[in-house]
Amino acid sequence: MRDPFPLAPPQFLVAAVKPYADALALYTLPLHFHEVLFAFALYTFINTVVSPRLSTALCGQRYRSLNARTKTNWDVHVVSFFQSLIITSLSTYIILFDEERKTWRESGRWEQRIWGYSGMSGLCQSFALGYFMWDLFMCSYHVKIFGWGMLAHAISATSVFILGYRPFLYYYCPVFLLYELSSPFLNIHWFCDKLDLTGSIYQGVNGALLTLTFFLCRICWGTYSSVRCGIDMYTAIAAGHTQRPTGTPEHDKAMSGGGFDSGEGRLQYRSDAFMSEQYLPVWLAGTYLLANLTLNILNFWWFSKMVHTIRSRFPPPLGTKGSGHKVEHWEPGERDKVDKDAQELHRAGKGSVTAARLRAEDVLNGGVQVDGTPEVQRGVYADGHKSVEISGTTKRKGSARSRRKA
Repeated sequence: MRDPFPLAPPQFLVAAVKPYADALALYTLPLHFHEVLFAFALYTFINTVVSPRLSTALCGQRYRSLNARTKTNWDVHVVSFFQSLIITSLSTYIILFDEERKTWRESGRWEQRIWGYSGMSGLCQSFALGYFMWDLFMCSYHVKIFGWGMLAHAISATSVFILGYRPFLYYYCPVFLLYELSSPFLNIHWFCDKLDLTGSIYQGVNGALLTLTFFLCRICWGTYSSVRCGIDMYTAIAAGHTQRPTGTPEHDKAMSGGGFDSGEGRLQYRSDAFMSEQYLPVWLAGTYLLANLTLNILNFWWFSKMVHTIRSRFPPPLGTKGSGHKVEHWEPGERDKVDKDAQELHRAGKGSVTAARLRAEDVLNGGVQVDGTPEVQRGVYADGHKSVEISGTTKRKGSARSRRKA
């Protein structure tokens, strides 16, 4: 399927990118680099302009009152929400309506699934890469907010999608990007927590949709597609495609000779334009298999944590709210800040229970004498917490009836 992007690749940009792309064996990158830049600019625009204005219009004072850390996180979730809608729409359209790509599904077409080129899939991959490049910038600039783990994830995702421009696994690009079908519901779940809708019917319905889409798209569809992808790469390796052929690739000859912009013969219109080499380095196959395996393990782990977190928002029998240990929810980096502040207070002698008790006893001057018979009341709360209250009139000068709670 043709690349439907309205702007053709600028020749000056193709000429500038091609030497570096060829050196890295990213032969299709010059055809789509302008789309990567456009996507990066689009997501930056959503983050800096669309999100603040839209959030202010919809949430008003709630958005304006957020601290800088939470507001940055809020804007990132807005970008993630829009990105997931864009990329899943492109991926779904390719899978359903790209007739040529449908022929690649046949069992004997593993060469097309590995090295076949599609302009529409290239556009889809470029919008995904543009987002991951934006995400890499945000995680690097705000590493104190998002942490080193998110930065590592951004680096990995960017690297994997760049390698796809060899071309490599264009067929599977929209397949794996359907993972993002669960992302809109994940972002809505986060917004519910920030808008005091935790445990509401809205978060409940959204949580059910989140769990369903995550399970179907990432656990079922993702695992199945990863196995198929692994089988195709194993078939290519077993067929001896780990040795690079000698000579100049046909696509390089075509681009050097002007075949890039020769009407209907354009390389971006030909699915076989980059299949002359059919070269699969072992390191490339190993990298993708390891990345797929890691992501699938993380998907299973995230699914279990997601179910646990959603259940903690709601009361029994479906939820676990109010039973077991209290679940605390922290913004990225907040727990570290609280722990650091507590350590500083402890070093200053202001943050320990012992210090508080000693100061209280000092204020009370060693004890309290009570006139008459003190009243003792005991209570047990629903969560098992016990309380003791002692009341009486002290003999201290100027004191009034006091109550002490233990």
